[in-house]
Amino acid sequence: MRTTRRHAAIVLAASAAGALALSACSGGGEDGGGGDGPVDLTMYYPIAVGGPLQEVVDDLVAQCETELGDVSVEAVYAGSYADTMTKAQTASRSGDGPDLAVLLTTDLYTLTDNDLILPLDELDDDLSWTEEQFFPGFLAGGQAEGQLWSLPFQRSTIVQYYNKELFEQAGLDPEAPPTTWEELATTAAALQEAGVAEYGIEIPSTQFGNWMLQAMAIQSGVEDTAGVDGMVEYLGDDGTIEAMDWWLDLTESGVMPSGTTEWASTPEDFLQGRTAMMWHTTGNLTNVRTNASFEFGVSMLPANTEPGSPTGGGNLYVFDTGDDARQQAAYEFSRCLTEPERAAQWSMDSGYVATGPAAWETDTMATYAEEFPQATVARDQLEVAQGETTSHENQRVAQAINDAIAAVLTGSGDADSVFTGLQEEIDQILAPYAQ
Repeated sequence: MRTTRRHAAIVLAASAAGALALSACSGGGEDGGGGDGPVDLTMYYPIAVGGPLQEVVDDLVAQCETELGDVSVEAVYAGSYADTMTKAQTASRSGDGPDLAVLLTTDLYTLTDNDLILPLDELDDDLSWTEEQFFPGFLAGGQAEGQLWSLPFQRSTIVQYYNKELFEQAGLDPEAPPTTWEELATTAAALQEAGVAEYGIEIPSTQFGNWMLQAMAIQSGVEDTAGVDGMVEYLGDDGTIEAMDWWLDLTESGVMPSGTTEWASTPEDFLQGRTAMMWHTTGNLTNVRTNASFEFGVSMLPANTEPGSPTGGGNLYVFDTGDDARQQAAYEFSRCLTEPERAAQWSMDSGYVATGPAAWETDTMATYAEEFPQATVARDQLEVAQGETTSHENQRVAQAINDAIAAVLTGSGDADSVFTGLQEEIDQILAPYAQ
């Protein structure tokens, strides 16, 4: 039988006395899990998209505190995903880490390799409910070594945003966004030649450039881009090199800014009409909807040989604090935050994809999807998605990929030689983990 909230409350009460002895040497706050009051938890979370999401997080946290009754959570905004990961690691090593955190799914192996998180199997003896609640593609991002390590929370795919008004001004059909690489290049050129925008398309290459390149590799027929057992082997593939060459061609043709394009500034360029199209996370959907002064469309990413996108975004991880009461409470709190009604609300407030069928079947989400069909694009794109590249030494690997992308886009090397060398570099980084 799976752990219910009622059962969890009994576990918390029964373990309170034992937790008193543990709390003095464990992280997450002085009060720990002991005493007669609520269990005090600390949660780190990032914001990687536009919009006032701190207020939304605070509201969700308050809802779960009320529902659970015996848990008090300090939600700490910790910056970007990278900032949040660094702070969580540093604080945990000093014995004052978070009890739970929203971190990238791609951080999984780094967290397990450093023994920072707990498998949820140790906190719930029947996790079959997760298979019913979450989309398989999102759930897979939290699985490794035959165990489930996190729950899907703010998940995404990359989608194509386009300015319908600029399409009309350029004499293009505003209901027919490009569906192939060839169409994207010709459409971007037509928009630019019509003088309606400075650029036809922007694809950000900093911060999450590795994610964008993975999408292009998938579209070029490259398989297993998510990696296998934390190993990454697709970077020297002919399809990956073809993708990088195409990206370079877009900049050299002038339909996209030359050199690198900033992740953070791309949505603002789109909102200001500087670019007529952009690729970006669906997590920016609510930001665009709220701030766009024009009618816009959202479509799946265009295909080269096939369509596709990687999944992305963050999951909720429970940290190994050594305090049984707090660990169990952190798991129950994670469950509360990811319940269908809250998943639906978070999706509507942020733009991230509601994480499972049950969330989409709620009355609020069904109405939202009917009134704003752009929200369904990322969900439907899951049919052709691969998991985001996930590896050991994830931050080092991601930085190496981003450096290689920048080298090609700035003319420091050609795609073939740079990415052949990149795969060799990644092989060396991951050699200690090879089986």
